[in-house]
Amino acid sequence: MHNKLAFSFPKIELPKVNIPRFQLSEIKVPALRIGDSVSEIPVIQGGMGVGISLSGLASAVANEGGIGVIAANAIGMIEPDYFENGIEANMRALRNEIRKARQLTTGIIGVNIMLAINDFQNMLRVAIEERVDIVFLGAGLPLKGIPVKELRDSKVKIVPIVSSARAARLIFSYWQKNYGDVPDGLVVEGPEAGGHLGFKLDEIHNPDYSLEKIIPQVIEAVIPFKKDFDKAIPVIAAGGIFTGEDIFKFIELGAAGVQMASRFVATHECDADYKFKEAYINCKAEDIVIIVSPVGMPGRAIKNNFIDEVNSDTPTRIRCPWRCLSSCKAQDARYCISEALNNARLGNLDNGYAFAGSNAPRIDRIVHVKDIFTELTHDYLVVVEKNTVSLRNEFEKGLKKLNGLLDEYKKTVEGGIKSLKLEFDQAVEKGAAAFREEYNHAAARIESIKAEYSGHVEKVLHLKEQLSRFFDTSSVVVPVIIA
Repeated sequence: MHNKLAFSFPKIELPKVNIPRFQLSEIKVPALRIGDSVSEIPVIQGGMGVGISLSGLASAVANEGGIGVIAANAIGMIEPDYFENGIEANMRALRNEIRKARQLTTGIIGVNIMLAINDFQNMLRVAIEERVDIVFLGAGLPLKGIPVKELRDSKVKIVPIVSSARAARLIFSYWQKNYGDVPDGLVVEGPEAGGHLGFKLDEIHNPDYSLEKIIPQVIEAVIPFKKDFDKAIPVIAAGGIFTGEDIFKFIELGAAGVQMASRFVATHECDADYKFKEAYINCKAEDIVIIVSPVGMPGRAIKNNFIDEVNSDTPTRIRCPWRCLSSCKAQDARYCISEALNNARLGNLDNGYAFAGSNAPRIDRIVHVKDIFTELTHDYLVVVEKNTVSLRNEFEKGLKKLNGLLDEYKKTVEGGIKSLKLEFDQAVEKGAAAFREEYNHAAARIESIKAEYSGHVEKVLHLKEQLSRFFDTSSVVVPVIIA
């Protein structure tokens, strides 16, 4: 008697893979969700202090589907009594600007508040009382003394501004332990930003501290807190972002959106004087310099005669209205930075200077905020289409390959190995070894096809996941082989 072989026939799901066709009209700029606030365009206008971003700019950005931000730092300088009554002037000015913005827009309005200012709690209280949508907290770590319950009761979202994953972990760990809560998102500001920077001088041009490196690290740092609190924690990229292509790049890196500040200065709606905007239009790459601010931090600004003067031996008289920043080295300073920035805002650049991001020299004219959003949206969609053409082709090619493998698998199982089994049963002793060898060869081919198919499925599913960010791929079912 001969030994009979045990035959087991693999099963297969036979439906063909649906190969969709994608159209550009299906692509949209992704919305940015921070808590229950959803902006149609994933762009936050960065807060620019000492009166650069007030209700005019913030409301214009909000009206275009972005998030408009009023900067609280030294906002009282727009009031006539700032030098006599700085704290009250700040609170009054912030309250008035929030209310003006609310009259001009139904969009999302935020307030940027520096933790380093001595009236931080007063300014935060105004933001809570006025029920702004979001507070962005920068220039320090928001740890002790944050009125989390009041913020939650007033439906005000909290978004700290950080420069590293370490800072993100410190904030979220502290909040989890002490408040039983976590912030609603994070803005990650890289070293290409304008104004004061959260980096040491030797880190600013070090590629290890680039925004492209920091963003994935911060995203990774907040993953445990997303799980613990079962909430989305959007990470927003900031610093050196200028185009729709930049937006696409950072969304590809995992960011939920971007923050842009310098790009909005040379707009008709920006609250600064025309001469301030002109400084942006006229500056060249070599004019963008890193200064050491009186507050003890490096900052990026547009070089002018005033900066040359304060860096020289020329005696400078300083008037410090009140100690607005706890870190300010007023006794050693050659000028009051708030006064210098306010002079610039008013167009008096002989007695002040403009902070600016690294991309300021790319600005060549004054436009409307609407024009910027139109350009950003168009450029984003163009780069998405450009980058997805090859992705779509590869995906469709992969689906066709799977269909081909399914056909070969079915043919091998039904047309090959089944007939071999029948012949083997009829052959009895005669030629059994030859049939057995042929059967084993066919069985080995089936296993090979299965392995190739499984590997290809993983690739196609990965492509499907990538495409799902731009298209609806929910109808695409990838059949699997069941052994």
